[in-house]
Amino acid sequence: MSTTRHLVNRRRRLATVAATAAPPRTTASPQPAPEAVTEAEAETSTGTEPEPADEAPPRRRLPRLRIRLPAVLCAATLLLGAFAAWSFTSAAALRDEPGRQNTALTDIGSTSEVKGQITEAVGGVFSFTYASPGKSDLAARKYLTGKAVQQHKDMLAEVRAQAPKQKLVLTTTVTGSGVEFLDGDRARLLVFADQSNTRTGKEEETTYAAAMFAVDAVRRGDTWRIAAIDTFTR
Repeated sequence: MSTTRHLVNRRRRLATVAATAAPPRTTASPQPAPEAVTEAEAETSTGTEPEPADEAPPRRRLPRLRIRLPAVLCAATLLLGAFAAWSFTSAAALRDEPGRQNTALTDIGSTSEVKGQITEAVGGVFSFTYASPGKSDLAARKYLTGKAVQQHKDMLAEVRAQAPKQKLVLTTTVTGSGVEFLDGDRARLLVFADQSNTRTGKEEETTYAAAMFAVDAVRRGDTWRIAAIDTFTR
């Protein structure tokens, strides 16, 4: 009986010691792991919206458009202005062209008049005879004006010098002429002529030559006069 009681007490003591040596158990419930904050929640909490990475902000393009458009309009205005100036100048040049004012193509009466008078004038001023030098001088005063007066003197200077000694007779005959330009009281003609130069001394000798030259003519009253002579030589 005592042995049994002693054995029971011993087991109680051992159980008490074992309970005292074991670590105490915690009854606290585990805390849940924090959930990851999503981007949408972060945007909502901060109050800002993220900008897309692939697109440039539209506010950077607007200034470019505002600057480029006036520049384009300015360039277009300059081009139109230059074209208008060129068109006006070209039109004025066409109106001032000699061909636009050349009434020789349309005024047959005036063309015929200037041709007839200049043909007579050329034959008179470029013909000379040693027996009557004054006749050539009279023709020069009648048909020449301006620089043609001195040109005529220079062209006939040698003939006049040799005429008394060699008894020269110079005859000029117009074989053809054409009015190149006619505008009011001004005209330009191309003249073709045959010239014969005869020495009537002891041994008579005649030489022939063809001539081509242009004359500028002006009308004084009812008479056309030669104002300049162009022999196409320098």
